Amino acid sequence: MDLFDSHSTEHANLPRNMIENSMFEEEPDVVDLAKDSTAFPTFPALDPDEVAYEPRSSRLLVRGLGENDMDEDEEDCESSARLLGMSFMNRSSAHRSSSSPYTRQAPPRSCSRPSARTMVVCVLFLVIVASMTMVLYFLPGCTFTKAGCRKPNKTTPVEPIYPISTNGELFPWAQLRLPYSIHPISYDLTLNPNLDDMTFTGQTVINMTVLHNTKRIVLHGANLNITKATFKVGLKEVKDVTVLEYKPRQQLAVKFSEELKAGQYCVLTLDYSATLSHTYDGFYNSSYTDKDGNRRVLAATQFEPLYARKAFPCFDEPSFKATFLIKISRKQDYMTLSNMPKAKSTLLPNGLVQDEFERTSVKMSTYLVAFIVSNFTPISKNVSNTLVSVYSVPEKKEHTDYALDTASKLLEFYNSFFEIEYPLKKLDLVAIPDFLAGAMENWGLITFRETTLLVGKESSPLEKQVVASVIAHELAHQWFGNLVTMSWWNDLWLNEGFATYMQYMSLQTVLPQLDTGNLFLSVRFRAMDKDALNSSHSVSTEVNTPEQVEEMFDSVSYEKGASILLMLNTSLPGDQQFRKGIIEYLKEFSGANTDTDDLWNSLTKVWCVKMMNSWTSQKGFPLVTVSRNGDEVNLTQEHFLLTSENATHASSLWNIPVTYVNDSCSLAPECRQVFNLKTNTFLCVVKWLKLNYRNTGFYIVHYGNEGWAALIDALSKNVSVLTHEDRASLIHNIFALSRFGRVSFQQVLNVLEYMPSETESAPVTEALLQLNRIYRLLDKRQESGLVARMRVLYSSQTWGEEKSVSKQELRSSLLGMACSMKEENCTQQAKSLFKQYVDSNETFRIPGDLQHVVFSVAAQSDKDWTTLHSMYERVAYDAEKRKILQALASTEDTRRLVWVLKAGLEGDIIQTQDLPLIISTVCNGFAGYLFAWDFIQENWDRLIEKFPVGSFAIQTIIKSATSQFSTQAHLNQVQAFFSSLKERGSQMRSVQEALETIRLNQRWMDENLPTLRKRL
Repeated sequence: MDLFDSHSTEHANLPRNMIENSMFEEEPDVVDLAKDSTAFPTFPALDPDEVAYEPRSSRLLVRGLGENDMDEDEEDCESSARLLGMSFMNRSSAHRSSSSPYTRQAPPRSCSRPSARTMVVCVLFLVIVASMTMVLYFLPGCTFTKAGCRKPNKTTPVEPIYPISTNGELFPWAQLRLPYSIHPISYDLTLNPNLDDMTFTGQTVINMTVLHNTKRIVLHGANLNITKATFKVGLKEVKDVTVLEYKPRQQLAVKFSEELKAGQYCVLTLDYSATLSHTYDGFYNSSYTDKDGNRRVLAATQFEPLYARKAFPCFDEPSFKATFLIKISRKQDYMTLSNMPKAKSTLLPNGLVQDEFERTSVKMSTYLVAFIVSNFTPISKNVSNTLVSVYSVPEKKEHTDYALDTASKLLEFYNSFFEIEYPLKKLDLVAIPDFLAGAMENWGLITFRETTLLVGKESSPLEKQVVASVIAHELAHQWFGNLVTMSWWNDLWLNEGFATYMQYMSLQTVLPQLDTGNLFLSVRFRAMDKDALNSSHSVSTEVNTPEQVEEMFDSVSYEKGASILLMLNTSLPGDQQFRKGIIEYLKEFSGANTDTDDLWNSLTKVWCVKMMNSWTSQKGFPLVTVSRNGDEVNLTQEHFLLTSENATHASSLWNIPVTYVNDSCSLAPECRQVFNLKTNTFLCVVKWLKLNYRNTGFYIVHYGNEGWAALIDALSKNVSVLTHEDRASLIHNIFALSRFGRVSFQQVLNVLEYMPSETESAPVTEALLQLNRIYRLLDKRQESGLVARMRVLYSSQTWGEEKSVSKQELRSSLLGMACSMKEENCTQQAKSLFKQYVDSNETFRIPGDLQHVVFSVAAQSDKDWTTLHSMYERVAYDAEKRKILQALASTEDTRRLVWVLKAGLEGDIIQTQDLPLIISTVCNGFAGYLFAWDFIQENWDRLIEKFPVGSFAIQTIIKSATSQFSTQAHLNQVQAFFSSLKERGSQMRSVQEALETIRLNQRWMDENLPTLRKRL
């Protein structure tokens, strides 16, 4: 999925489960029911599913047997568990009593009249004995005779403590992950959506195989009303069954009195009804206004990561792959789409038409299933035995040509590059009017936002770059993610990191004129900015809750994953080694599920990549420090971690493929020298060194005072002495080192001295982004002296048409920042262009890369804001509409800001899919950032109704609202608010990132504000 804006898993490798018994308010002492092995019989082994999981945080644990590492206390307890099947234990207990609570005392043979003192002692003793007896009586698994004497327990072993289902019965499963007893083979889905009352009915027939003996089937279902359920084993008769539901984990279950035996085949049929979702996940309703002003309704799907269960009962985890046959009924003036071509259409007695699609020719994970009910119009062409089509609402059909041409070229490229043909008969790309994600890679039916698929006749190259990038990403997923799928969401990077890397690599070959290299460079810098925080995570990391699943969709999984693949590729000898390795990986695991180790093991067959594990198993990245002693160069590495408070230190360093150039040869690829940073000293007779050639490595370099001085001197004499990627890299690194506290901000300004000679977009846009970040911090404190510093950079920019993508990037960045700082020459030119545009009845063309700048300046005027508002309601082209919306949200009129925020939340005039963009834009302005923060606090519950907790949209909202705070007062506010949310968002990683960022901002301002005031 683009966020823009295998085998069966071995049980021993899965985390083992714990189930918390909420009945205990205090932590009990260890009670080993199996201490006396002679008194208890040996019980049969637990259901293998009980072995599968064991998170380690509960007070009272119910565990099955497992093979994970244990501490000494656990080993003692485990020995008892091997006899009984499980044990109750207190993880915090440091010692265990050597005496058994079950030791029976022999009765006395004689007695005498006791003294008063003896009487008191005896009474006290009796109280203690009675108390112990009551404790033993109420312990599970112990039975007593009427006389109170203990007898051997011949019942079954202690059962895990299961939750209560909605009907009051015990639900037979207590873990987030499903058991592996049952595996689906195929689904037959029948769906009957009613777009008048926004409901649907359905029937799901699941053919399954039993992998090992079990008395339960557990699967997923959310907000589904099960009306009938039947079950059949092999050739036996069909029987009605009761379906239990546990809503907190969105799980359904069927229990059986007799075991299902390994190797049996069975069929579960579920009839149900539901309401079409009003958010952006599951089977949801959407609408748009046609050219005649009529509201048209449609229904579409978004199942990644956890939402197929909202459309049909299923085993909704990536490793449960199966085939799907889908039937959907519709009105005769509608059409339907699904993953496969349509097999037939049947007129039903009620006047509706039922479309039946071919059974999928490949096994798929449930999150890749998709279907749409709409009145879209396609354009198509045949490419390599595949029918490629682009669908849109009828009014925007003329905007689909570029997408069809781009998708066709990319499909041919991927077929050739991977040496594996795209496996389906058709490939549809569909522009949905109301869609939250940038796009979704459903196999054979890729869904997009209109802004990421449709291109107008006069669209700028930058707009085409966006569309081509998203298409390239989603097509790459047809191999990485669809054909070979990660086993669980902890390895999401195997999907998203590969798709992100291939998106840039493919476009550099297929559409080099789009110049996506600079875009890839920029996103790598942003990934490093996030990964430098202690709140970051390793590329492959533990995922145990739905919120954690959502939070995996971030720049670490996407851009860092892509970055380490780029680093690997560029460090290998020859230009085809990487390709050979990934072809080997795709062919070995075609149709299966994998984890990160599978990737490295597969690639090792082609070349040694053991070094790469250090890049995926620990968070962060290294700082390489260069020091020189004459001709001797010494390199050291450390974790580049911006905050050390509560830091979890890496257990090992990184195996770094270091690349470098020097003053004797610095531009051509042949100049590059490579070595792995194991030994840290080498000889080099040069004036200067530049490490990390073209920034293909995921690390930052500090050259020391002398090294930086030599590089600054070289750039001041000849700006072209380094590639533009290397110059951008120096700028990013020096700002990062300043934030790290390793260099002063004066050193940053020294590096920027050469900037008036810079002509390439990558170094300038990186400098602008970094300075703009500082400027906004200063602006919020009313310290806006950076304006004078930037004048020299934009004075030579033109306002006419520009064909070069890189020059458009440069111009839009420079003019955008200049106008945002209210530079008079910039704002006057923007106002003039907008006036010509309005006076010509919108026939005068504003260059696409300048529309955002021009509209944003116009929005500062009351009259022009009203004009833009009117334009927003009637403009059809989505890229232009998006720029107008950003302009409306950039006004300094606080009443209008409140209106824009509320309109985005309501979703009538402004689509709610754009609310994260609105909040981000409002927060950039001085007038609106506090209003936005108040708006988020007041409307938090409504926000998480529309966007799941932990989702990329929520991450964006939190970051936008808090990233420019730099005072203790704001830190206290943010901390207090999110702490109050509890299960409604307090534990999100993005909250920790926000708090960490505010502290960093506060520290940076305290340390550098005096220097800025002095220099500016």
